[in-house]
Amino acid sequence: MFDPPSDRPNPVSLLEQQAESRVPELVPVRYGRMLVSPFTFFRGAALGMATDLAGTPSSGLIVQACGDAHLSNFGIFASPERRLVFDINDFDETLPGPWEWDVKRLAASLEVAARDNAFTRPERREIVLGCVASYRTAMRGFAGMTNLDVWYAHAELDELQAQYQSLLDARQRKEVAAGAAKAMTRDSIQEFSKLTHVVDGKPRIIADPPLIVPLADLLPGEADATDTGQQLTGLVASYRRTLASDRRHLLGQYEVADIARKVVGVGSVGTRCWIVLMLGRDQEDPLFLQVKEAQRSVLAAFADASRYANEGERVVAGQRLMQASSDIFLGWQRNPADTDGVARDYYVRQLRDWKMSLDIETMAPRDMRTYGELCGWTLARAHARSGDRIAIAAYLGGGDVFDQAITRFASAYADQTERDHAALAEAAASGRITVARGR
Repeated sequence: MFDPPSDRPNPVSLLEQQAESRVPELVPVRYGRMLVSPFTFFRGAALGMATDLAGTPSSGLIVQACGDAHLSNFGIFASPERRLVFDINDFDETLPGPWEWDVKRLAASLEVAARDNAFTRPERREIVLGCVASYRTAMRGFAGMTNLDVWYAHAELDELQAQYQSLLDARQRKEVAAGAAKAMTRDSIQEFSKLTHVVDGKPRIIADPPLIVPLADLLPGEADATDTGQQLTGLVASYRRTLASDRRHLLGQYEVADIARKVVGVGSVGTRCWIVLMLGRDQEDPLFLQVKEAQRSVLAAFADASRYANEGERVVAGQRLMQASSDIFLGWQRNPADTDGVARDYYVRQLRDWKMSLDIETMAPRDMRTYGELCGWTLARAHARSGDRIAIAAYLGGGDVFDQAITRFASAYADQTERDHAALAEAAASGRITVARGR
């Protein structure tokens, strides 16, 4: 169960605390997105939950934790071998920490999402139990594998379809196939056609303020834009040192063509994020990079300190450790003099690489249970790569005692999330916070 202490921090105050380091004009967008539903609130409230989890019991067994393992942070993307895989895909908060924290956040996210979808109590219970049981049985399976077998374990989409074929009806199988086809269209070519237009014979990123703002429109003077553009171009050039030599060579064949600020996600809204249009052989050879600010992990105040001085390197190292296959352009860099003269850490990756997240809002109960089981297996595989999988498996045991306990926790925490969401709505109604809706 989750029993909040009497001195529990105010959830709105925690969000305001985070807002202090974010782009002021984008903070209302974050609040607007979080107010859509309890589930969107949950997605943006990683700090609040980390604060709560720090007061819950744990086994003392440490893994490389995701720090934000809710079900929308899992999805489909391409491996370097161009195979579609299912894995965790967001690591902004990754840090070594108790494995239970990730399991509890994942389980609670399923309960909250299932409530938003108006599922019945028994349906919600089966969904959460299925996810946690999948984590437990997967971890027990990994405990019996060699280190190399664990390291090479991955979830390719064709294998997943075969594994879960018997659980899916004809409509669901069709949706999975359509999702795979859709993911394959999500790359730099598709982003190029969607995000750019031609100005004076050159491709330029299309403005859609405040979500997408080209650098030239963001800064008041031409000199400021030129100086900032040179800084960001230099950041991209310098980050190449964090790549393997073959990937440095590949990236060296591209040149920066345009830069814009782009709003992403829910929890990340307000952090500084840039998209960089790069061109290779010609205008038919684009590459979009995302340069995303890496701030201190929400787990940092409650877990062991990061071994990395650069927060971008912390994100990249955690991602490479937890993911079975990572983006070939994944790297990091510090900008010593950002747009406002403040030094900030960034990590860099492709903007799109066959990436696709599944539509949680349209899932039926059976769909969400299957999806939750996939997420549970994937999280166990990620934890098994970095933690003591044998000790964790022994702690979990062969029965369902752990499954039942986490399911009760998820239900209680969903109640708390609904109260916190209402508190944010009240803060908006009273004028305490400013909200930009529909963005």
